[in-house]
Parts: sequence; C-alpha cells; structure tokens
Amino acid sequence: MQKLFGRINKVHGCEGAVTVRIEKIFFDNIPEMESVFLEIEGRQVPFFIEHYQASGHENMLLWLSDYLSVEKVKEFIGCRIFIDIDENTGKPGIAQNDIIGFEISTNDDGLVGIVTRVTENPGQWLITVKTGSGNEILIPFHEDLIVSVDQESKKIIMILPEGLDNLN
Repeated sequence: MQKLFGRINKVHGCEGAVTVRIEKIFFDNIPEMESVFLEIEGRQVPFFIEHYQASGHENMLLWLSDYLSVEKVKEFIGCRIFIDIDENTGKPGIAQNDIIGFEISTNDDGLVGIVTRVTENPGQWLITVKTGSGNEILIPFHEDLIVSVDQESKKIIMILPEGLDNLN
C-alpha cells in the first residue's frame, strides 16, 4: 500500500538535493527507504533514492538516483511523494491487529472500553471500542490524541474530546 510521505518544497544546494516537507506521522519516525513514488501529472512514478537525511523536525533532504543536478530536480518542486508501507503497519511498532483487545483509558484513569476493530482511513485509524455498558463507540486513533501505549499490559491512554461517546 502506498502512503503519502510528503511534498517536495524546493531545491537544496547545487548537487541535486531537494527539501521534502514530510507528513506529521513521519516526523519522529522516518522509515528505511530505497525508493519513492513522485506524483507527476496524476501518476505515481517510481524513483530510486541515492541518499536522504533528516533536516530539522519537519523536513528532510532527498537525493534521487540519476538526478544529481539542480536542472534535473527543479521540475519536481511541488510533487507529492508516496512510499510503500506494509498495510498492517500504522503507528511505529504497532500493527492494526495488535491493538484489538487493548484497553482504552483516559488520562484521569477512566476506562472507556476495549478495542474490537480497527479501520484504516487516510491519515489515521478509526478504532471501534466496546464500552462497559455494551455500546460501541468510534474513536480516531490519531497521534495527537494518544498519550501512551503500553503493549505489555495492553493499555492505551488517550485524550478524548468531551462528548465523543454521545456522537456515535
């Protein structure tokens, strides 16, 4: 499965490097990559990577094989970059099926329920949680809402918007 990784912002230096603004989910976890797909005229075109390195928290520098000059890479400015991702992998170190059965709690130790299903949506997962009263609620499993994940005890602590359980 291909996932949006970022967008080429500008050329960097004179050796064909480009600055890539990476998507938030990759800020702290840039995956190992040998190739990427650039979206050119609506199509994803594969390119091998010569080299890449982090450049601050939200950006990285990328050199594409056989495109090591400013003239060759300037046409890629604005292109979206996609990478191949294992479809069972979401959050770093957590697979979708691995969190089924996890207990969801809030910061104040209020038990919300148990994860019964995970649905992948663009940009985030949506988890189905069965509450103690037997109701099912849908919760966005987004990094901004996750406080901690304890895989050993199968517990996830989240910050949930007030009234979320009344929406579902």
